[in-house]
Amino acid sequence: MRGLLYIIAVILIIGWLLGVFVYSATGLIHVLLVIAVIALLLGIIRRA
Repeated sequence: MRGLLYIIAVILIIGWLLGVFVYSATGLIHVLLVIAVIALLLGIIRRA
């Protein structure tokens, strides 16, 4: 399950980076970033 969370987080971070640098979208990009950070934090908390 941890691996899945990390994969999702990486995909969301890549999507955020693409959105910021390529498409310059505003709202959706920040939502993706927040979801990625939450996924990473959940992975760290569950591992500890």
